[in-house]
Amino acid sequence: MDKLHIKKDDTVVVISGDSKGTRGKVIAASPEEGKVIVEGANIVSKHTKARKQGENSQIVKTEGAIYASKVQLVCPKCDKGVRTKVVYKTPGDRKTKVRVCAKCGAEI
Repeated sequence: MDKLHIKKDDTVVVISGDSKGTRGKVIAASPEEGKVIVEGANIVSKHTKARKQGENSQIVKTEGAIYASKVQLVCPKCDKGVRTKVVYKTPGDRKTKVRVCAKCGAEI
């Protein structure tokens, strides 16, 4: 998978899995793996070892990666998760593409 419908700093909603219904901002996107990291979704526990003497080992809670197909972009006008489509900004000019809501047509 080379392309994603989601980019970094987009607001998305999780549509399946344990974090279903969670809204958050995309922290990172990995098009090679087809995964994204969403703020507040898919919280995992990481065990860290003490590296220096006197330092404590700890359990750190952090966001894990989820497949991009399990999230939908939130439309600012509809205020819910929607499919998107890509259209040219001006019909004659085939240089600038924009993402629009498939339901209401609002530019995202």
